[in-house]
Amino acid sequence: MSAQEQTVVNGWRVFHATGRASDAVSRLPDAPPWRRFGGGPAQPAPPDDPAAALRRLGPGDVTPQLDSEDIDTVNAALLLRRPLLITGAPGVGKSTLAYVIARELGLGRVLEWNVVSRTTLRDGLYVHDAMGRAQAIAAWQAGLRHGTAGAAAQAGGPPAPEQDVDSPAPADGPQLPPVLGDFITLGPLGTALLPYDRPRTLLVDELDKSDIDLPNDLLHVLENGSYEIPELVRDAASTARVHTSDPGGRAELADGRVECREFPVVVITSNGEREFPAAFRRRCLPLELRTPTREQLLAMVEGHLGDLPPAAEGLVDLFVRRVQAGGTHSLDQLLNAVQMTTAGGFQADGAGRRLVEMLLRDLAKGR
Repeated sequence: MSAQEQTVVNGWRVFHATGRASDAVSRLPDAPPWRRFGGGPAQPAPPDDPAAALRRLGPGDVTPQLDSEDIDTVNAALLLRRPLLITGAPGVGKSTLAYVIARELGLGRVLEWNVVSRTTLRDGLYVHDAMGRAQAIAAWQAGLRHGTAGAAAQAGGPPAPEQDVDSPAPADGPQLPPVLGDFITLGPLGTALLPYDRPRTLLVDELDKSDIDLPNDLLHVLENGSYEIPELVRDAASTARVHTSDPGGRAELADGRVECREFPVVVITSNGEREFPAAFRRRCLPLELRTPTREQLLAMVEGHLGDLPPAAEGLVDLFVRRVQAGGTHSLDQLLNAVQMTTAGGFQADGAGRRLVEMLLRDLAKGR
């Protein structure tokens, strides 16, 4: 099939796994009727984070690691507004795919939610600093008492009565009571579900390390694209300005409810340590990443380091042999080993052989 015929056949794709920025996001078709959401008002476009992308992708071009079927799966997830559930060996580049998608589609900063055994759904949605708020209220009340008592004493009259924390401060008062929104910070998942005109990219890293209940707890949020913050729902104020997971970010919420406008690009990674419930898997599109080929590994090394050191090919061959022998190895081990060869005087085949062996050790053996 010619290149022109291939372009016509795959004309429905908006993602091509190049990692190069394009205007593809402007061509993203409308979501299916069952995946459309009406959140508002629209939030400002998210900031970019080139430093994080540089750490993940390197300074050069991104090396294609996905075959045609894999690229189709990613595009299907984008068009259907469904999460991607990516499995594969540790260090094979699963989480990097979120950065490739974000850069290529111009979606701005990637929101990372790193899951551990103690992670709960609320950790991803929002955090309420109740202790900080209580301390702020106590400090405000103390300042109010000092201010009113001092003013009354200077005037020669009795101290003024204490003001209730829920009553509005006088227009000419020196202090205003702390507001609830100042003590609520949206988590990565909660921020990704804000009503942006373009989808945010959310990386849910190593979900298989979570408590057994977390995948089931995610079902409602992934299906409905919305959630509520009970503390704000109960608050007397109809709107609240809260912090987000973006540096210095703030968002105004109405009635304590968040609903997206465009369902985020959700990339969920798993090392395959356990199976997920069928109800959770039904809401995701599966993608298994395999170890890159020798040519892809060489291109990745060159992309991350800017060039190909003389000893790189030998180390890549050693890495490939160990993976093919059944060992557990990650790409960052290879990058570390090649990087060491750029140090002046270091000889990978000489005195430095022992260090190279340590850097490329089998991770399944515990040391």
